[in-house]
Amino acid sequence: MMKRTLVMSVLTSGLIMAASSGFAADEMAVQEQVKEQTQVKEQVQAKEKVQKKEQVYGSQMMTSQERMEHRKKMRAAKTAEERERIRAEHHEAMKVRAQERGVTLPDAPPERGMGQGAGAGNNAAPGGGGGRNR
Repeated sequence: MMKRTLVMSVLTSGLIMAASSGFAADEMAVQEQVKEQTQVKEQVQAKEKVQKKEQVYGSQMMTSQERMEHRKKMRAAKTAEERERIRAEHHEAMKVRAQERGVTLPDAPPERGMGQGAGAGNNAAPGGGGGRNR
């Protein structure tokens, strides 16, 4: 009887260990899947961030090297006037390139600060009511 109880205990322990290792393997697979999904999400967010940052006029007609060089020039500019001059020169060059390619671009360069979203800094509701019920 003692031998039978001992054998049953060993068998039961073995089954429990086998089942728990199966659960651990499932849990590891789920964790790996979550990790992969998180990485994909981070990559998508990084790409969206880069796209939002693409506020260079005519960037769709520029190579990544040209965009980097333009940004480098803008960062190196010492004054606001110098940045405006660089912006205007770049705008003219992009207008020429657009015309050569048969693409239409706006006539005027975009205002500084574009890309902040519609109505950035303007919290008033249409009609000047400030969005409050009166």
